[in-house]
Amino acid sequence: MRFGILKEIFRMSLDSIKSHKLRSFLTLLGIMIGVMTVIGMASIIQGLNKSFLSELESVGSDIIIISKHEPGIQIGRLSEEDRQRQDLTYEDALAIEKECDLVKATAVNLVADFFESIPIKYRNKKSQDSMVMGMNDQFPEVISVYSPKKGRFFTKSDIEHTTKICVLGYDLNEILFPHSEAIGKDIRIGAEKFRVVGVLQKRGSFFGQSRDNFVGMPITTFMKYFPYDKSNLEIITIPRKHGYLTETQDQIINVLRKRRRVEFGKPNDFAIYNQDTLIDLYNQLTGAAYIVMIVISSIGLLVGGIGVMNIMLVSVKERTGEIGLRKALGARPADILRQFLIEAVVLTGIGGILGILIGFGISLLVRITTPLPSSVTLLSVLLGFFVSVSIGIFFGIFPAQKAAKMEPINALRYE
Repeated sequence: MRFGILKEIFRMSLDSIKSHKLRSFLTLLGIMIGVMTVIGMASIIQGLNKSFLSELESVGSDIIIISKHEPGIQIGRLSEEDRQRQDLTYEDALAIEKECDLVKATAVNLVADFFESIPIKYRNKKSQDSMVMGMNDQFPEVISVYSPKKGRFFTKSDIEHTTKICVLGYDLNEILFPHSEAIGKDIRIGAEKFRVVGVLQKRGSFFGQSRDNFVGMPITTFMKYFPYDKSNLEIITIPRKHGYLTETQDQIINVLRKRRRVEFGKPNDFAIYNQDTLIDLYNQLTGAAYIVMIVISSIGLLVGGIGVMNIMLVSVKERTGEIGLRKALGARPADILRQFLIEAVVLTGIGGILGILIGFGISLLVRITTPLPSSVTLLSVLLGFFVSVSIGIFFGIFPAQKAAKMEPINALRYE
């Protein structure tokens, strides 16, 4: 019996919405925009989360990174302390390798000056936008994804003798040697000739940017033949034993402070951090994106909620005679309240469903047309629908109560 009454109320709610299509659609717009924003932005952020965590996993969980400046987005001028910091050097990396017994391996990375375009050629094949990098022999041991797929990597002897050899990233190998073997061939990097000794494993792209379009060479050779910014030098280490991340980090700090003559009580003149720091930084950025999403969606939902309340108040006024007749025939105030409340929930629920579908479309469009990953989760869908229904209940309760409190005799006399 009660199910039949609810079914009838639901049918009446749909009939009421259908009879005022334009008015109902305009009311739904705010709800649709709010829910669409939640689904669309949440899908992009979730996709970015997956890509970021996947990238960290590929690098390894126990890495320690040493650089000149702290990671993050710098806004405005550097502080006086930052400007006075010394550049890290290759000798700093050698000192860590020699004096830190808790360090298993030390990788050094230095890239060519971003403002210098260095052409890379093999016969009639040419790449103008590939990155040129200097690396030491321990790079694959620290970051396994740099292990060669073919050939070999550099040796300590190559570093010591500034040998003119190189390894190719997977994409650069495809550009220069699409139908032939690269190992043993001589290529030109700028004005210098280098022999290819290895081709690295494919890493894929990150945020649409290829991670395989580069050439690597011994860092001593790189520093001899190519322009570079000293502040870009980066040192990456891994502990000898798992679980000794903090102790290893402290040992590195002691060695570098001693080498760089940092006085007791003064802060480090270099940055040292691990994956937890990168994750915290990333969470801060996505947290700001979530706040923007909440603000935008809240505005849309507030506008939609006010619209729902207005349309329900108009509906109550237009159907005053119907309310009086129903009460005269035995309908209780609770039945009238339920009828109009369900009508408001149906209205916002439809808006929520449409917003979810549009959000899905936005997520798919972003995934197809841009390098940004996107992933719609069940939680965001349920949250979007729950919020839309809650808006219907919150903003529909006042019109529903107004209808429920009407006196039957006054409602029947209303014109």
